[in-house]
Amino acid sequence: LKKKFRCVFEGIAKAGNPTLLNQIYTELYITEGGTGEVNNEHEVRQIETASRKPFRPETTIRQEDIFKASPGRDEPIRTVMTKGVAGIGKTVLTQKFTMDWAEDKANQDIQFTFPFTFRELNVLKEKKFSLVELVHHFFTETKEAGICRFDQFQVVFIFDGLDECRLPLDFHNTEILTDVTESTSVDVLLTNLIRGKLLPSARLWITTRPAAANQIPPECVDMVTEVRGFTDPQKEEYFRKRFRDEEQASRIISHIKTSRSLHIMCHIPVFCWITATVLEEVLKTREGGELPKTLTEMYIHFLVVQTKLKNIKYHGRSERDPHWSPESRTMIESLGKLAFEQLQKGNLIFYESDLTECGIDIRAASVYSGVFTQIFKEERGLYQDKVFCFVHLSVQEFLAALHVHLTFFNSGVNLLSGKKFTFPFSIVFKEKYKLTHLYQSAVDKALQSPNGHLDLFLRFLLGLSLETNQTLIQGLVTQRGSSSESNQKTVQYIKKKISENLSAEKSINLFHCLNELNDRSLVEEIQQYLRSGSLSTEKLSPAQWSALVFILLSSEKDLDVFDLKKYSASEEALLRLLPVVKASNRALLSGCNLSERSCEALSSVLISQSSTLRDLDLSNNNLHDSGVKLLSAGLKRQYCRLETLRLSGCLVTKEGCASLASALSSNPSHLRELDLSYNHPGDSGRKLLLAGLDDLNWRLDTLRLSGCNLSERSCEALSSDSGVKLLSIGLESEHCTLENFSLSGCLITEEGCASLVSALSSNPSHLRQLDLSYNHPGDSGMKLLSAGLADPHRRLNTLRYDRQQKIILWRYVSFFYFMCPCSSLSS
Repeated sequence: LKKKFRCVFEGIAKAGNPTLLNQIYTELYITEGGTGEVNNEHEVRQIETASRKPFRPETTIRQEDIFKASPGRDEPIRTVMTKGVAGIGKTVLTQKFTMDWAEDKANQDIQFTFPFTFRELNVLKEKKFSLVELVHHFFTETKEAGICRFDQFQVVFIFDGLDECRLPLDFHNTEILTDVTESTSVDVLLTNLIRGKLLPSARLWITTRPAAANQIPPECVDMVTEVRGFTDPQKEEYFRKRFRDEEQASRIISHIKTSRSLHIMCHIPVFCWITATVLEEVLKTREGGELPKTLTEMYIHFLVVQTKLKNIKYHGRSERDPHWSPESRTMIESLGKLAFEQLQKGNLIFYESDLTECGIDIRAASVYSGVFTQIFKEERGLYQDKVFCFVHLSVQEFLAALHVHLTFFNSGVNLLSGKKFTFPFSIVFKEKYKLTHLYQSAVDKALQSPNGHLDLFLRFLLGLSLETNQTLIQGLVTQRGSSSESNQKTVQYIKKKISENLSAEKSINLFHCLNELNDRSLVEEIQQYLRSGSLSTEKLSPAQWSALVFILLSSEKDLDVFDLKKYSASEEALLRLLPVVKASNRALLSGCNLSERSCEALSSVLISQSSTLRDLDLSNNNLHDSGVKLLSAGLKRQYCRLETLRLSGCLVTKEGCASLASALSSNPSHLRELDLSYNHPGDSGRKLLLAGLDDLNWRLDTLRLSGCNLSERSCEALSSDSGVKLLSIGLESEHCTLENFSLSGCLITEEGCASLVSALSSNPSHLRQLDLSYNHPGDSGMKLLSAGLADPHRRLNTLRYDRQQKIILWRYVSFFYFMCPCSSLSS
């Protein structure tokens, strides 16, 4: 293992140029928490969400502590799932863990670590092994040592790349297997190992891209972690390490910050490497020229740089020679076809059968991987068949877009609609609508994708339509076909789509597409309104609403508090700005004329995996029980992380309270504060909520019911000396940490005061404020309280009372202060 993981290769392996893992490894930002829920967004969109600073401290984890339980957790951790987008560093993370263990630097309680990749396991799909045989197959040393059982050892299995798994993992219908020496298919072995039926003493670490996380049932996973990639300081650190020239490094960092798209993508370590490769070359060859600003420009330059390196290294050409040689064109055409066809299938790794389907000979593929080493790579598992992939998903998406572009201009075929133009191709350019049809069909196809897997592909394809970008690839096309007229038609078509009822994610990607086409008119229009303070949301068109959402989400400022009244206190405004609510920490929506329709929309926000909302104020809206029921549907889901919910004055009755109580019973671990003041819960509604407070699983520590017209029966536990006596029993407990206690207007007499004084004598260290206004303690009750206040051990510093009690109390307090000047009373 030390030999295998000692060296890594940045990007793709360069023969004879290895880099030591321990020299270049940078701590990644890994957080605890999350779920196995599928996030149906393109990964670039997920990176945009992750790029915002967290509003509160998160539990971060170092790779060597991946199996260590967090404070307060008693159960041991058997299975960890680590999620992260493509290229974020999951594989290197597992390699570093294995390397540190092998070098006796960490986790010395583990006797064996067995790292597998699903790429290697896929090719064993038709074969049968026992668990022992599988280990012996990949780690022959264990067979040579005669180790045939592992239950007496502490063992860790690492399974890297669940998203690349082509094995039929069926957790519901698979046979149960408990014998490590019994042979079966690899998928049955894995499902039983993950379920804990096979070798339950083993620990498992599974890595995956977010889209595949739900392949493992949540009950089989003890902890979910997420790799966020580089933080902003780590990005700068990377470029300063990469470029020793301080001035050059500063210029590159400054340039990346000017482009929102580039800065966001640099959360991915592989993209930092691509950016550094391109900018290093561009700064060398362009004297004072413009640096690439869009993703399309960056990837075209990346392809040019790699082609030049190939020509110099393998064909003995100079840097001044044309880089689009016939050999280069053939390779790019073949790789582009592979990229496009496999992207449509959702494949990121390719086996011989996939290459054959695309008409690529496996020997040719090996040549491509050896020549275009920074774009396309070949891997071999231990004793396994060849596996191919692109350096990163975004490179595959770019080459797929380039393939569609070249096929259209060289052959007249629109691969996205299947149409072929049989007339002389020059006519295509005279009939501009033919060209426009290519881009419009691409927009339509991307919008139809349920998980946005064509979002980045669309941005690249539209970026390639610009004449400035076509100049860079003119050696690859027989005819150039960009025109300002066709581009303008595409811009108008995209704006028309933005005006339609699209999801926020799809609208945001279309704005990125407009950026690739150098059209920022919609965004600049809204920005002008915002700068001048003349934004009138009543007059905004649907497209302008989408532009406002895009601006707010693209802002560098943290979206800590979202106040709907700043824009419009209306339901329409809330529904339009819902993506901003989802990205906020606190949403102020009180008194905004909202109805149950808003509750349904907000419920979808509460259950969203990417939502950061923790504090929701819906006070003074006519939500009724029907709205609260819809909201409770989100609250009850285990993914909901809301901590504070304010529903004061929302016309909630006992039915609404029943919905809330049910939701809190289903998902009790997050909500801490619930305000139901000025509603109509009735005795039964109050009883439902107070019964839940007895549940030790509930985290709720604040329940407000003021102004709810509760009957004497509801208040009987408080509105009497007997009630205070019962509460005082709790106050006496050493576990009680109550600091503020209000008993205003509770019919308390001398007897109740005696109970309170007794409780404070038993546990004097926490209560700081006591409100006994509008009660009937009498002269003797005041005397008891005053004597208690003089005790120097008590933390009580504020006692509230009414005017009638003032003279009596002051008489006793003055006396005891004279006798005991060290008392803590200050108010």
